[in-house]
Amino acid sequence: MGRPRHGFGPRRGEDVPLGRTTPSGKFGRMFPDLLPLVPAPEQLIELSAEMRDADPGAAGGNNDAVPAGFTYLGQFIDHDITFDPTALQEVIVDPQALENFRTPMLDLDCLYGAGPAAAPFLYERGDNERLLIGRTSSTPGQGDPSIPTERPNDLPRAPHGFALIGDPRNDENLVVAQTHLALLKFHNKIVDGLRGGTIPRVSPLRKSTFDEARDLVISHYQWIVIHDFLRRVLDEDVWKTVFTKGEHRSLPCFERGPFIPVEFSAAAYRFGHTMVREVYAFNRVFRPGGVAPATLELLFLFSGLSGPGNTVPIPSDWIIDWRNFFEVGKAKPNASRSLDPLLAPKLHQLPGMPDPASLAARNLLRGRSLGLPSAQSIARFLDIEPLTPDEIAQGPDGAIAARHNLHIETPLWYYILKEAQIDGKGKRVGTLGSIIVAETFFALLRADSSSFLRRKQGWTPTLPSAKADTFTMADLLRFVDDINPIGDAA
Repeated sequence: MGRPRHGFGPRRGEDVPLGRTTPSGKFGRMFPDLLPLVPAPEQLIELSAEMRDADPGAAGGNNDAVPAGFTYLGQFIDHDITFDPTALQEVIVDPQALENFRTPMLDLDCLYGAGPAAAPFLYERGDNERLLIGRTSSTPGQGDPSIPTERPNDLPRAPHGFALIGDPRNDENLVVAQTHLALLKFHNKIVDGLRGGTIPRVSPLRKSTFDEARDLVISHYQWIVIHDFLRRVLDEDVWKTVFTKGEHRSLPCFERGPFIPVEFSAAAYRFGHTMVREVYAFNRVFRPGGVAPATLELLFLFSGLSGPGNTVPIPSDWIIDWRNFFEVGKAKPNASRSLDPLLAPKLHQLPGMPDPASLAARNLLRGRSLGLPSAQSIARFLDIEPLTPDEIAQGPDGAIAARHNLHIETPLWYYILKEAQIDGKGKRVGTLGSIIVAETFFALLRADSSSFLRRKQGWTPTLPSAKADTFTMADLLRFVDDINPIGDAA
């Protein structure tokens, strides 16, 4: 028998965490005093089977307030702050023993890696202040072979097709890959502006052009995360309380430094899974009514991490048209799907995954293995009114929850989605989910001495934007000026 460590006894799998005095690692618990909810795995799998969108193309299931690009921006942000590669298990897992392979800060280490000196493969040879950009395939696309080949619109790649980027997961589907590419181009555009004098230098004597560009990129990116993405998806009152009024709950867990709470990473922030569509209008070639719609399968196929390898570099007819994903044109972009407990059917059949292949089942089982507390116990701790058992029992999914008494004490991830459906009307995350997400992001920014929240009190974006004193993802794309590289149909 060894000595207890990381807040657990010897690792037999059945132990529960100790209290809040236990030091936190890069992962940890937001509510360490609360007991875990550990339903039978069979109950969770049965519940997950009902978390299926029966009509994934129905307009009534859209969330028009949140363009589809935010689904994948949210995934990019997740990759920037957290990476847990440990296998799915049924036993209780100690969060303090999990290794986060990302820095738990919004510092774009997935973009910059360890910098030009330590990670030179991410940068241009001969000009290591600029990030490396890849080119599309030399072979014409099968959808529209008339589009010129070898355009600067893909991630940089090694000969075997894998992307040369700071986080390989950003090449697992095409929209995230093109989002990463947009950030690469954003940095390079700022470098060019600083060199050419169109962007004023803040501290020309103390910083290199690279350092100044990186600071500008990270500050504007952090602003987008808080003031564009989170403002759209979180409960409005919670967002204003935390990020405008500066009032937040002084949770003891954050007093010992930045970390990623498992209540956030394994539950509350996974609201994005329900925003995924099965079919997108991607560009003029791949869209409903075009050569073929851009299905989830195709978005994974034309990527270096998930695809077979012979689909990258991507053909030029798979360059994204950002007007379909953010509000940068007159036409309405693809909408995300409603925030509710219903996931696209394809997410219940993840290719290449061991059983269970359902994302819903895997999320519920992951929450169980991490010993997440019930949503109601967290609501009681925070002194907020939870959903009633009758509200949770609504719908076919709720009926299964009620069959196993999970409408009384509810798995956190499922509750977050149910709360968004009922209290958020499918448009926003509910109160409990919003508190967990907002407090986590606030804590990460507060703990980062280089964040705009800490280092630049009262700072507002300085790059061109459609509205003064703000900066959105649409503004970033306009600044990069590569919104629709393949153009409209003739």
